Amino acid sequence: MTAARTTRLLARTFALTLLWVATTAPALANDSPQPAGWDDQIKLSEAVDLNADPHIVEVTLEARVATVTVAPGVDVEAWTYNGTIPGPLIRAQVGDRVIVHYTNNLPRPSTVHWHGLRVPIEMDGVPGYSQPPVEVGDSFTYDFVVPDAGTFWYHPHVMSAAQVGFGLYGAFVVEDPEENLGVADELVIVLSDIDTDDNGKLRSPDTGGSLGMVFGREGNRVLVNGREHPTLTARAGAPQRWRIVNAAKSRYFMLDLGAGHVFRKIGGDGGLTEYSEDHDFLVLGAGERADVLVAPTAGPGETLMLRSVLHDRGFGSTEYRDIEDLVAITIADMPPYAAGPLPETTREITPYSTEGATAVDLTLTLSQDPRDKSFEYRINGQPGWTTTPVMADLGDVQLWTVENTTKWSHPLHLHGFFFLVLDEHDEPVRPLEWKDTVDIPFEKTRRLLVRFDERPGTWIFHCHILDHAQGGMLSAVQLGLPASEFTPLAVH
Repeated sequence: MTAARTTRLLARTFALTLLWVATTAPALANDSPQPAGWDDQIKLSEAVDLNADPHIVEVTLEARVATVTVAPGVDVEAWTYNGTIPGPLIRAQVGDRVIVHYTNNLPRPSTVHWHGLRVPIEMDGVPGYSQPPVEVGDSFTYDFVVPDAGTFWYHPHVMSAAQVGFGLYGAFVVEDPEENLGVADELVIVLSDIDTDDNGKLRSPDTGGSLGMVFGREGNRVLVNGREHPTLTARAGAPQRWRIVNAAKSRYFMLDLGAGHVFRKIGGDGGLTEYSEDHDFLVLGAGERADVLVAPTAGPGETLMLRSVLHDRGFGSTEYRDIEDLVAITIADMPPYAAGPLPETTREITPYSTEGATAVDLTLTLSQDPRDKSFEYRINGQPGWTTTPVMADLGDVQLWTVENTTKWSHPLHLHGFFFLVLDEHDEPVRPLEWKDTVDIPFEKTRRLLVRFDERPGTWIFHCHILDHAQGGMLSAVQLGLPASEFTPLAVH
């Protein structure tokens, strides 16, 4: 066979292969049924992987002040990662090594905390306990392996209420390559807010003084992926997977997609739940995440509205307040998608036993100084700057009883570990779900079961209404270390 004939034969074979792939691709992959550009206004930018190794994700992250547009005609000089709000979406797969070259070009020191990720203590981003603060103009390299699939996020742990409120947060998705839901379209949705004046200038993070701290300061502009009221185009009946992060520093979201629609919750903080479950409304406290399936349905050209309806998180949270419109979903002029029912999911989760678990009692309180009338949140009678840690040995299973005596709810976040929430009979709440952040409703008690593994260190836990954390509602677990080595630090 001549070289020319061989070349023609290879070219013909290649062309036939392309034709076969093009005509059979729907049977081989989850092709999107959505119209072109359906998510253009809401899709997050993604971090660029600089490493050719398929099992290493290596990215750069620069914290800097940048001008961002949060609404038409509204520009804000915000604190950002890589110049955007939210920062770039970081994607990895279970078992990947993640390397983040972080540079701080903000006007203040900062760090990065990887919220929900089970990382080594040296990578947890808490100054004094895991690393020094990254000073202005300095850099730090975060380097860790991601052991769990799920939807996580990142944010600073220096002046965290102010810095998160100014715009410093981003989503982090860890995928399971074995997972196949049969849903082609995925959105990562970061809910947040920001507080600006009429000219788009950031307001002071300490408005309202001590009283503002007690409630938890909420921004006057509610953002979805960094914008007010973005739009989305959807084909009626076509399923979508929404990975939702509540990155607001204080605000709760109670999501509603309207009559006839449900959120099929398939996962939460720590990946897939034991089984999927339908919800008419979806409540997320600050720091929590949800992984849901939805199928927006209406007539062509009609618009659905994803809203946050009023949720009672304590005194002042429902009075004289409005429902928030979040995302307008316009139904495309296309035939309805005959997808059938939303997929159901299952996951085997083996709960820890309560037998022999160490009992830990935590009481959340609010105190007022009679001299200057200032307020202070406390855990077991102590604010974060004088706290006594919870002591734990490696491998310990602990049963935490968390009593909230205050008139405000507190989304309690434990760094570095997952836990299970128990019901009033000390049985795990079904469906089983690994949590790292859980709502402790006002004047209620919740019980949590946690196992501490082989990663010694000082791991903090705190209310993720970040004003409450800075107002004193923060403590620590001293894991595998002597009590004599613990020193309370300034609240972050």
